[in-house]
Amino acid sequence: MKTELTDVSPTRKEIKIEIEPALIRSTYDRISDEYGKAAKVPGFRPGHAPRSVIRTRYKNEIRNEVLRELLPEAVNNAIDEHSLSAIGEPNVEFDNNDALEKPGEAPLTVTVGLEVLPEIKLDQYKGLEAERRVRPVTDEDINQTIENVRNASAALVPVEDRGAELGDTVTINARGNFVENPEEEDIKVDDVEVVLGGPGVQQEFTDSLLGGRVDETKSFAVEYPADFSSPGLAGKKVAYEADITSVRRKELPEMDDEWAKSLGDESETVASLKAKIRHDLELHAKGDADRRLQAELVRKLVAAHQFEVPQSFVEQQTNQRLQSVVREMIGRGVDPRNPNMNWEGAREELKVQAEEDVRATMLLEQIAEAENLTVSNEEVEAEIQAIATASQQSVEQVRAALTKNGGERSIAHRLRNRKALDLLIDNANITEAEWTEPSADSTDDQNAAAVSEQKTEE
Repeated sequence: MKTELTDVSPTRKEIKIEIEPALIRSTYDRISDEYGKAAKVPGFRPGHAPRSVIRTRYKNEIRNEVLRELLPEAVNNAIDEHSLSAIGEPNVEFDNNDALEKPGEAPLTVTVGLEVLPEIKLDQYKGLEAERRVRPVTDEDINQTIENVRNASAALVPVEDRGAELGDTVTINARGNFVENPEEEDIKVDDVEVVLGGPGVQQEFTDSLLGGRVDETKSFAVEYPADFSSPGLAGKKVAYEADITSVRRKELPEMDDEWAKSLGDESETVASLKAKIRHDLELHAKGDADRRLQAELVRKLVAAHQFEVPQSFVEQQTNQRLQSVVREMIGRGVDPRNPNMNWEGAREELKVQAEEDVRATMLLEQIAEAENLTVSNEEVEAEIQAIATASQQSVEQVRAALTKNGGERSIAHRLRNRKALDLLIDNANITEAEWTEPSADSTDDQNAAAVSEQKTEE
C-alpha cells in the first residue's frame, strides 16, 4: 500500500492511498469463493457454480464486501503511518471508479479527508497580568435589596373606595378579536392579572384600565409590536373588551424587627437583616470579581496563542451555545419559534465566541498536559456528590445522566481543565484595582469558569 500525505491546513489533512492490485485480487477471489460455497444457483449443485457465474450473479454484493474488508484497514494503517490524531470519521472518496468495475486489474486509489488536532505550542501562560476589581457594596444596594424583599412579601388588598391607579393589580376577563385578521380565532382569557404600569404590560392595557372599578367593562385596542414575545400576537391589532373582576393595591409590610423575624433567615432585627444582606452582597461581589478576573486571564491566554481549531469542535460548541439561548428565551417566556427571529445571524455571532471557547479549552488541556495535572477517583466521586447535592438528585441519577454524556471521563476532563485554570490564576500577576462601572459593550461578564467546564471530545 502506498500513501501520500497533503497538509491542507493545520486541522485538515488528505491522504492519497493506493491499494495494490494483487491484494485486491486475492481478497476478491477469496470472497467470491465464500459466496460460491453458500450460493444456490439454478442449474448447478449447491457450492459448485463456477466462479464467473457467482461473480456475475452477486457482483455488487461481492464488490461491497471487498471494500468493507480492505478500506477500513487501509485508512487506519495510513493514519497510523503518518501519526495523525484524527477527529471523527474520515471522508473517503474514490479516485478511479474503473478499478471497482474490474477488481484486481488496476490499483484502487482513494483520497481520505481528515480533521485532526492541531499542534499547539505553549507560549507564556504563567505571569499573565490582570486586575481584580470588586464592586463595593453601598447602603443604596442594601436598601434596594430590603425593598425587593418587602415587595416580595407584600399583600394585595382589595380596593373599593377609588378607581385603579398605577401599581394596582387589576384582574380581568378579556375577550379579543383580531381587527385585520377576522378569520383568526377570538381570544378568550379569564382571571388575567394586570399590574398597571408594570414591566411587560402593554401601555394600552395600563391606559385603558386606569380608573377602572370592579364590574366595569373597558373596551380598547392593542397594536402589538412586530417583535412581541408571542408570535400569535406579534405585529397584529386586537380589539379587547375587558370585564374588571377585582382591583387590588400592594400593601408593603412595616420594616420593623417583627417583619425581619418573619422572614425566617435567623435575623432577629432589621439591623441584623441588613448586616446579613451586606455580607451576602459582598460575597456575591467577590464572586463576580473572580469570574471577571478569570475571563480576563483566559482572554489574554487565547490572544497570545492563535491557532486554527477543528471546525467540528466549533460546530458542537456553537450548538451548545444556541441551545442555551433557546432555554433562556423559554425561561423568559419568549417563543423561540418566532418567525421574526434571525437565527442564522445569531448562529454566526455565537460561532465567533464558540471558536474562542474551543481555543481556550484546548489551551487549558495543553497546560494540564504540560504541568502533569491529574484527577483522582476520589475527586471524581466528590464532584459527582456535589452535582447531586446542587441538583437535588441522587448520586445514582447523576451517574445515569453522566453515562449519556461521556460518563466519569467527562467529569475527570472537566476537573483537569479546572485545575489548569486555577494554575493560570495562581501564577498570574494580579493587581487589586479600584472599581469602575463597565461600559455598555463590555465583555467582562463572560464567565471564564464556564470555559473550564466545556467538553472538547477527543
